[in-house]
Amino acid sequence: MKDIFDRIYDIPGPLGQYRKNADGYFMFPKLEGEIKPIMRFNGKDVLVWSLNNYLGLANDPEVREADAQAAKEWGMACPMGARMMSGDSVHHIELEKRLAAFEQKPAAYLLNYGYQGMVSIIDVLCTRFDVIVYDSESHACIMDGIFLHKAKGGKSFVFPHNDIERCSKMLRMAENYIEKEGGKGGILVITEGVFGMAGDLGALDKIVALKKEHKFRLMIDDAHGFGTMGATGAGTSEHFDCRNEVDIYFATFAKSMASIGAFVASSREVVDHLRFNMRSQIFAKSLPMPIVIGAMKRLELLRKGECRRKLWEIVRTMQKGLRENGLDLGNTESPVTPVYFPGEANMGTNIVVDLRENYGIFCSVVVYPVVPKGVLMLRIIPTAAHSQEDVERTVSVFSEVKKKLEAGGYREEMPNMNLRQN
Repeated sequence: MKDIFDRIYDIPGPLGQYRKNADGYFMFPKLEGEIKPIMRFNGKDVLVWSLNNYLGLANDPEVREADAQAAKEWGMACPMGARMMSGDSVHHIELEKRLAAFEQKPAAYLLNYGYQGMVSIIDVLCTRFDVIVYDSESHACIMDGIFLHKAKGGKSFVFPHNDIERCSKMLRMAENYIEKEGGKGGILVITEGVFGMAGDLGALDKIVALKKEHKFRLMIDDAHGFGTMGATGAGTSEHFDCRNEVDIYFATFAKSMASIGAFVASSREVVDHLRFNMRSQIFAKSLPMPIVIGAMKRLELLRKGECRRKLWEIVRTMQKGLRENGLDLGNTESPVTPVYFPGEANMGTNIVVDLRENYGIFCSVVVYPVVPKGVLMLRIIPTAAHSQEDVERTVSVFSEVKKKLEAGGYREEMPNMNLRQN
């Protein structure tokens, strides 16, 4: 019999295998200083395009003041306990009311974390008799929720990304499976509003149209769409004008709200069912009061729309400039701005080192298996805090990187540098 730790030494995992060379630079990098476009990395000032601070609220003076006052008045311990037992408050309830009204849903429920919340929602909603139909590019939290569903005997069908014809086919397969098993189950379709890597939108309008032919409920993860998409920032379902047809709306505070936590909005019956059955909430301490009070201030600023207008000015200028310089942004329709290059993984790491060390620009690289072999993706996240000068500088640098790559650069290992932070 082996020691259970043996596999840790022998097989470090898909990311752990890069631990020795990547830790502290490509993975677990340390950005220091206040959250703003220019931060400190590896001893140098860098222009940062890797923070999901879409609306620039992380360092907004009103937000900072609300956070500070709430921390001073309540501390981080209050309320003490899980909400079901002793950790509820009028402020938690008020925030839920405001979020529900913003999303035009009867009710909403606060969650401590987005990832954990999505896994738990799927677990509560779906019995082993139910079938989940989902987009192939769904976020890891959705996938883990589906794995949990399958572990208790549930069934799932996946359709290729935004392929509505195949989605319809999977729905027919789900219907046939349920009928074969005695008709005890129902169907939940899960997709995302904005896909966080490629920046394209879930085909919500087309999926909703399938309700004319199939009976199912639709849940969307709109982590990257909440606050950025739609006429008022209410998200991708507002963008597609199909809020009434989205049965369960889920979003996090970690992106546009520049905080922590999440919420789910739906009918009063569904929300009450989640409140009384979600293990990740029943057995977890309530969100601290400063986070709740701070979220109300963030929601207030989000609804005013000025920060969203600034965000889209930066997004449009950035994406227009990159495209005009021949850079491939794929099919993004959101602030998420992927830049695709041909090349292998080692070339991607060389580009990142060049950007950070020689040009002072910090963004993330994505390689196989997230993107196909032979493709590199640099992911830019514009925010309302960036300036037009930041955009002009970045477009110019990426144009230079493109020319270097086309000339055969980045194939050799970059010069030895002190890349790791101590």
